[in-house]
This record gives sequence, C-alpha cells and structure tokens, in this order.
Amino acid sequence: MNGSVTASDVARAIVAALGWNSSSDDRKAALSYLESVKAGDVCVLASTSFLLVKKDWPSEVRLHAFKLLQHLVRLRWDELSSEERREFAKVSIDLMNEIANSFEEWALKSQTAALVAEIVRREGVSLWQKLVPSLISISSSGPTHAEMVCMMLRWLPEDITVHNEDLEGDRRRLLLRGLTESLPEILPLLYTLLERHFGAAMTEAGKQQIDIAKQHAAAVTATLNAINAYVEWAPLPYLAKYGTIHGCGFLLSSPDFRVHACEFFKLVSSRKRPTEADSDYDSAILSILVILMNVSTDFLNISESGSGIMNDSDFEFAECICESLVSLGSTNLQCITGDNEILSQYLQKMMRYFRHYKLELHHQSLIFWLGLIRDLIMKPKTSAGDSSADNLASTDNHKQKILPFVNDEICSVMLDISFQRMLKKEKVNPGNEIPGGTLELWNDDFEGRGDFGQYRSKLLELIRLIASFKPVIAVTKVSDRVSMIIKSLLLAPLPSQNLATLESMQLAVENVVAAVFDGSNDNGSGSDAQLASCRILEGLLQQLLSLKWTEPESVELLGHYFEALGPFLKYHPDAVGSVINKLFELLNSLPIVMKDPSISGARHARLHICTSFVRLAKTADTSLLPHMKGIADTVSYLQKEGQLLRGEHNLFGETFLIMASAAGPQQQQEVMTWLLEPLSHQWTQLEWQNAYLSDPAGLIKLCGETQFMWSLFHTVTFFEKALKRSGVKKNSVNNNTTASSVPHPLASHLPWMLPPLLKLLRAMHSLWSPPVTQMLPGEIKAAMAMSEVERTGLLGEINPKMPKGGITFADGIPAHMKDGNAEPNETDIRNWLKGIRDSGYNVLGLSTTVGESFFRCTDVDAVDLALMENINSMEFRHIRQLVHSVITPLVKNCPSDLWDIWLKRLLYPLLIYSHQALRCSWSALFEEGRAKVPDLCGVIGGPDLKVEVMEEKLLRVLTREICSLLSVLGSPGLNSGLHSEQLPTDSDVLSKSIVGFLLQNKDIAVPLLHMCLDAFRWTDADATTKVTSFCGAIVSLAISTNNTELRQFVCKDLFSAIIQSLALESNANANTSANLVGICCEIFVSFCKQDPAPRQILLSLPCIGPQDLLAFEEALGKTSSPKEQKQLMKSLLLVGTANQLKALAVQKGQNLITNVVARPRSTLPPSESRTDDGSAIGLAAIM
Repeated sequence: MNGSVTASDVARAIVAALGWNSSSDDRKAALSYLESVKAGDVCVLASTSFLLVKKDWPSEVRLHAFKLLQHLVRLRWDELSSEERREFAKVSIDLMNEIANSFEEWALKSQTAALVAEIVRREGVSLWQKLVPSLISISSSGPTHAEMVCMMLRWLPEDITVHNEDLEGDRRRLLLRGLTESLPEILPLLYTLLERHFGAAMTEAGKQQIDIAKQHAAAVTATLNAINAYVEWAPLPYLAKYGTIHGCGFLLSSPDFRVHACEFFKLVSSRKRPTEADSDYDSAILSILVILMNVSTDFLNISESGSGIMNDSDFEFAECICESLVSLGSTNLQCITGDNEILSQYLQKMMRYFRHYKLELHHQSLIFWLGLIRDLIMKPKTSAGDSSADNLASTDNHKQKILPFVNDEICSVMLDISFQRMLKKEKVNPGNEIPGGTLELWNDDFEGRGDFGQYRSKLLELIRLIASFKPVIAVTKVSDRVSMIIKSLLLAPLPSQNLATLESMQLAVENVVAAVFDGSNDNGSGSDAQLASCRILEGLLQQLLSLKWTEPESVELLGHYFEALGPFLKYHPDAVGSVINKLFELLNSLPIVMKDPSISGARHARLHICTSFVRLAKTADTSLLPHMKGIADTVSYLQKEGQLLRGEHNLFGETFLIMASAAGPQQQQEVMTWLLEPLSHQWTQLEWQNAYLSDPAGLIKLCGETQFMWSLFHTVTFFEKALKRSGVKKNSVNNNTTASSVPHPLASHLPWMLPPLLKLLRAMHSLWSPPVTQMLPGEIKAAMAMSEVERTGLLGEINPKMPKGGITFADGIPAHMKDGNAEPNETDIRNWLKGIRDSGYNVLGLSTTVGESFFRCTDVDAVDLALMENINSMEFRHIRQLVHSVITPLVKNCPSDLWDIWLKRLLYPLLIYSHQALRCSWSALFEEGRAKVPDLCGVIGGPDLKVEVMEEKLLRVLTREICSLLSVLGSPGLNSGLHSEQLPTDSDVLSKSIVGFLLQNKDIAVPLLHMCLDAFRWTDADATTKVTSFCGAIVSLAISTNNTELRQFVCKDLFSAIIQSLALESNANANTSANLVGICCEIFVSFCKQDPAPRQILLSLPCIGPQDLLAFEEALGKTSSPKEQKQLMKSLLLVGTANQLKALAVQKGQNLITNVVARPRSTLPPSESRTDDGSAIGLAAIM
C-alpha cells in the first residue's frame, strides 16, 4: 500500500515536471522531489519504478519510470544485493514479455529493451550467457516478441563499442568477448527472424491482413537494425557463413526494406581489409560485390534506357548502392584484383555511374576514381633497410593488375564527362546548351555536397591525375574540346554572350598543361609524350592567336588561356614571341578609361593582360629572357605615348624582376637598377618631402593632390614587389649565417628608398594623435575609420568576393587601377592610407631580410620616430599589423651585436603601451562585458552588440599577435646559447640568447614578464599557446644562470600563473594543456630543492596535504621519463584541485550514448575550510 502511495506521488511529480501548464514553482518542486526519489532508498526506487511502468499509467509516466530504472542500473546497481540483482533482472525479462503481449507503442518497447541491455552491461558475461537461450525462446513467441529481442540485441553492442566511461577496462573486454563468442547463436537467430518475418509479412499483406503484416514488418526492420549494430565489428566470414550477407542482399529487391538493408552494405563495405585477411574474408567481400553489382545493373539498365519510371526514392537507393561500391573499392579492392572478370565488371559499373546524368551518382563515382588513379600513379615511399619491402612489392603487384583495365577509353570518357561538368547550370544561357547537354549540371540548389568550388576542385584534380597518367590523350581531348567551343562561338551572332563554356574549360587546360609539362611525368613515355603534346598544343595556340576579339570579357579570357599555356611555352620557346605580340595587341585594343571610373570593364581587362605577363614570366621561366629587351622597348614606347597607366607599368616591372631572377644575380642586379633608377629621382627629392611630410597640414594637403598621392602609393608598392621578387625568404633567421659572396640586389638601394618612406609613415601615424585628429577635415576623419569590408570581417560575416592577387580596396577596385584621375573622396583617402600602411610596413619588414644592410645603414632614430612616436595613439588593428609586418621580421633578422641598438629602442615603447592597453581592455571585458579598445576611429557607431563583437575581436587579435612576438623571442633559433650541449656562460646568454639579453635590461624585462603572466589570465587559447614557448625559454634561462630574481619569478609567479591558467576552460586544448603541465613539471623538478615556492604553491591547493606531496615527490624520483613525470604532475594537479582545473578535467569528458542516462561526474569531498593568510602564492581563487 505504501509503495502504491509512493508511486502515485511520483506519478504526480512526473506529470508536474513535464506538463506545459505547470507553474515554474510547481515544476521546480516536482523536479526536486524526483531527484530525492532517485537518491533515496534503492529498493523503494526499484519497486516504485516497476509499478509505474505498468499499463495502468499514462505513457509519459511510464517512459520516465523506465528512465528511473535505467538510472538505477547504471549508477546504483552495486547497492543491490546479488539476490536483488537476480530478481531485478528476472522482472525486467518478464517485463519484455508483458510489453510484447500488450502491443505497446514503439518508445515503450525500445525503453524496455534498453533496460535489459543496461542490466547485461552491468552484470557482464555470466548473465549474458544465461540470457541467450531465453532470448531465443522469447523471439519465437510472435512478431512483437521478436522485435523486442532484436531491439535489445541492437542496443547492447552499440553501447559497448562506443566509448563509455562506465565500461572501461576488463569489464568491457569481457563483455565484448562474451558477445563475440555468442555470434554463432546470435547471427543464425537474426537470419532466421529475417527470413521468417519477411515471408510472413509478404504473406499477410497478400491476404490483406495489413495490421498483422505491419507487425511482421516491424520485426524485419528491428532485425535489420540489430544486424547493423554487429556489422562494424563482427568477423566478416561469420556474416557470410551464417547467411547475414545473403539475407540482406535478398532484401535489396524489396521496396519496403531496401533502405535498411542498404545500410548494412554501406557499413560492411567501409570496413578496411585487415592485414591478416584470409581467403574466407576475400570470398565474403566478393559475395558482397556481386550482390551490389547485380542491383546496380538492374538500376542502370532501366535509368539509361528510359524503359521504366524512376522516382526520387529509386535514385536515393541507387546513390546508397553507389556509395557502398565506392567504399568497397576504396578499402577492399585488393580482394578482387585476382579475378579479372569481376574486376573488369566492377570498373565498368563505376564508369557507368561516373557518366550517369544524375549529379549525385556521378559525384559518388568521382570520389572512387580520384582515389584509384591517385593510388595508381603515386610512387611508394621507400627507405634503406625498409622492413615493409614485401608490402611494397604486394602493393606494386596490386597496381599492375589494375592498370590494364584503366585504359585509354576509360580515361577519355572521364575527361569528356569532367569537361562537360565544369560548367554550372546557372552559367548556361537558354538556347546555348552544350552539345550532349543531357547531364544534370551543378546548381546552387544542391544540398549536402559543399559548394561548386569544392566539387570543381575534385574534377580538376581528376583531370590533372589523368593528364599525368595519359598525357597525350588528355592534351588531345582538352585541345579538341576547346577548338570545338571556339568554332561554335565564331558562328554565334554575339560570341561575348556565350563565353561561359569556354571560360569553364580554361582551368581544365591549365591543369592538363601543368601536369604534362611539370617534369614529374614518369609513365615510361617521357619526352616522347611531351613532344607529341607540343605538336597538339601548337594547333590550339595558333587558333587562339588568330582570334580577333576586342570585347573586355573576351580579351580577359584569352589572357587566361595564354597564362594556362605557360608551362608549354617553357618547352616550346619558339612560340613565345607570337604570344607576347598577341598580348600587346590585346592590351592596345582596349581603351584607357581615365575619367569615368564607373566604366571598369576595359580597365579590368587591361589590368589582367598586364598580369598575364607576370604569370607567364613565372611559368615559362627562361623562355621569356630573349624577349626581355623587346618587351622593355614596347613598354617604354607605350608609357611615352601615354598608353600605359602607372599601375600597369608596375606590373611590367614585376615581370622584369621575375625574368631577371631566372637569368642570374648579375642580370637581376642590372634589371633592379634599371627599374629603380627612374623612381629614385622623384622619390628622393626634398621638395615634396618638405611640402607634404614636414607637418600634419602638409599631409592633409597631399590628400587633395590625388595624382601625386597615388603616384607615391605606386612607388611604395613597387618597392614591395621588388623586395618580394628578390628571392629572400621572409622567415629566415640570419644571426648565425655568413653573408653571401653575391650582394643582395637591393642592398645598395635601401639607403635612398627608406628615409622618405619613414617620413611618410611618421606623418601618417601622426594623424591618429589627439591634437592632430582634432584639426583634421571631416573627410579625412571619416577616412580613418574602418571600411565596411574590415567591419564585416571582424563580425565574421561573408565578405564580398575580391579578385585574387595584389591589393583590392574597399570599393572593389584593385590597387593597380588607382591612378588619381578622379576627384578625391573619403573612400579614396581611406584606400590610400590603408595601401601606404600595408605596403610601407611590408617594405620595412622585407628590408630586414636584406643581409645586414638595413641594420647597419638605416638610421635607428628615424625608424624609432616613424614607428613609435605615436604608438600610444595607434589603434589595435594597426599595432597588430605593425608587429606582424615590421617588428617580428626585425627581431628575427637583427644581428646579435646590434640587439642593444635596435631591440632596446623599439621593443621598450611597444611593450609598455601594448601591455597597458591590453590589460585595461581585458579587465573591462571581464568586469563590464565590453573590451573598450582604445581605438579613436576604428569602430564606428552601430548596434551595441556588433560593436562589442568587433571590440573583442580586435582585442583578441592584438593579444595573439603580441604573444606571437613573445613566441618568436623564445624560439630556439634566437636562443642558441640556451640549447647548447655544454653549460652556457653568462657571455653566451648575452650574445646567443635574445631572451637572456632582454631580461638583462630591466626596462624591457618588467613589461615582458608582466605581459607573460597576464597572458595566462586572459581567456584566449591561441595566446596562451604562443606565450608558452617564451615561458619555456625563461625557465631554461633560469636553469642556466644563477640569477636569483629570475629564479624567484619562475618558482613563484610563473608557476602560480600557469596553474591558474589551467583553471580556464579556454585552455582545454590537449597540446596547450600538455605544454603548460610540462613547464610546471620542469619548474618543480629543477627548482624544488633550491626554492620553497613550488612546494608552498602545491600545498596551497585545496585537496593536497604534506603526505600527498611527499608521495608525489617519491614517485617523481623513481622515473627519469619526462612523459611519466608530466603525467604525475597532471594527476597531482587534478586531485589537488578536486578536478577544478577545467583545462585538464574537460579532456576527460564522457561521450553521450544512445539510450544511456549521463552520470554526473563524481567529485572529491569538499575540502575543509581554510584560513586565508593573504599570501600571494595561495591558489584558492581557481576554485
């Protein structure tokens, strides 16, 4: 009676907790009561729950009662005695019978099966072995009983094979072993149920006994679901031996069950062939393949002939079959290479799918052919004494068996289909469909396939692979198709309106030519294939040269085609002259539009033709060298006649730089002087510098002189291109390298290039200082604000697509097209300021890589004034750019004997201000929810939420950049004195360690170390990762020297800060947290005997006592393995903080599993109250 009353109370609580009409207080009270029942007497919980699952109660109550029972089994099972557990299991099995006899709804049947599965998981093998005969007996009682048994069989392996913290170690292995040993009973049972209930369902349906037929159908579906839970891990020969493969294959012909049956084949086909696979395994794979191919044949014959009606479900089913065939070929093709007939049939089926008009089927097959041809032409990596020689020989033998079947015909068909599918449906003009255009082309309505760019990349990779494999066929096919398209365009009344098809083929031509002429072709034909390809491409080139198109779009497309033929021209230099003449002809056919910026088509086309010279210089290599003088003469003539804009001239200059680099150092030096000498005359004149750069008013005046303003911009950008094209690696660290015998081609030009640039940058930076900003005209003030593109980027929204290459401004016009022929406006001034900053910073950064010329010939005072005079007024985005483009390269490349001159001068103001600004902004973010970055003009008005997002993004980006600079400072290349095998001396530390040098200077050391500590408190994982390497250098320095102050900082402040940083969930990345623990371990191991601080800090943790620390030290002393020591430190920190170090604890988070109630993570008992002695090393704050 008491149990009944309790059951009624629990039922009312369930209704109240789940009811939509319940008040908030009632819902809270009900949930509280249910939690008390779950935590109360376990026997009362069991008896009450079993009462509530009876049919007398509403469905929602019964379902919740099942959850209570699963909770008990999962979390409180050990509180029951062995007798009570046996009784619990018996009642649950009886409940399966009762539910089955009552024809309950699916959810109740599923929960009952899940409960029995939970019990088996808890009790293990012994119960399972006793249960199997009972389950077999129950399953024969009727369709509903069979359905429930199959549900239980489904849940059991699914929950075990998925990671589950409750089934760790031996118990999981024993249960899996028990299941595996039972497969000879389980799999025949499932086959029998499949056969019995499928036949019964068909029979009853024929008798129009629909309700009974549905019950049998439900049993069939449940059986297939159970089979699919075993297919991923059960031995494949078992699936063949006990009829599982045959049964599921038979059901592929049933419209009602084919989807579930197909799931079986998807799963089994994706299983990777084990190395120890025997003939039984291969035989099973062959039987699967034959089934799938037979189904494919039926579908393909009907869909290709149009003899039957196909609906969406038919195509979805075919896609599933095709996907299974793709998986099987990707993982188990080796199983069928011994049977030439089967292999041939399989490849033919995959080719029929590839050329199928339905995009989804073609796309599936595309993945297969990509992988196959990639594997066929890939060269295996071998090493001397490689023990895997047998495997390599087996792989080569496997390839040799496949190669004859991937013949010319197959490759030709793949190329034809790929070329046709390079075009999007939206690009096809009505009435101008491509020949044979029955294919379902890609359109933006397709879901689940990514975007067109990803799909096209796969097609291009396939085209490129085939071109490497069958070069002559690929060149022939692509040339014939382009020729055919051009002929059709010439017959069209308006060719320029039908360029989409020709445009789609340009990338195909580019990839084919690159593959054939890149020197990596090793298919046995070698130069013969290239000679044959040259003869074919000569015809295509002549056809392109003969075209007389003058429309901007057509001209631009022709430029693309000439670029694509660049690698061919490298091997066929006789054709280079005609291509150059044609490009100049195209350039001269386009008008120079000076006054009307709205007419940009011709300007874009002219720009692109000039860019074609740059790209040809890269790909055609030395083939352009004999034509350098002719190009130069033509460019000079065009410039003299006013037929070449300044941006276009810069592109030709870049072309000459590339050609000169291929000619050798002497030629490069001469070309560099020839290009730069005309610029130096204007650039070095004092008149313009005094007029425009002496004070802010001069720069304001310059912003009104648009033609001269943009002329300066193009000069700076050309300096940038010259430095980039001079062959210097940006990330080289030249401290320890000797100067090259050949001087850098730009070394002699830096003394005249940099002083005016530094003045220009100093004047520009002054615009942001408060006194100057107040006097600026409104137009310039507005131009100093962020552009729409920058704000969109900060907000993570989609930016409008910008052209590739070079600078493109906010108005979408490339930098090369800015020539100052329009009236100045806010956008133009913003673009100019941005361009000068971008290119100016890059020039300075790249100049630091020119040997030691920059550091020994440049006035450090001028650099300091230009970059640091107004650092306190700079916006976060500009400081980030300055650090990234100038300061970091300067630090990497500064000679160690000049550290005292350069680094002290530039790092001190940067570190002082950036640390102060970042600290204030992070404090505001934590305390007020807004970063409040000190930008004056950077974030303009708008919705508060958007402004907050932009502010935080600016804060995080600058934080990461500063921490990245610290990472560079701590890099091994700049601290070789700390990593030598011998104990470093103080002189080594000062001359060979940049960290040692900087920390000797207290003015720099203080902000550096404070920045380091604060970075650990800021919730940015990237910043923490970057600053960790710097901390490692600091610890190494403390170990290597006898600096007492540094050792105290490391043992107390740094050790404490790192532990506190582990309390931040933002640092939960495995690599980051491992590095942090590693530094903690290194500090403790290195200094625990010299300094008491590490021990005191660990003892201040809430759950660590002296005995715990002593045991930790003993364990630490027993191993010399750094990995084991780190693991000991990690365990100590977790235990000592009661799992409150989120960066470590989160990594142990459990996975959620179907039909499993998550168990709350247990925690250690709360620690005793501690008195706060005010010590700076206490870590109670992390709790």
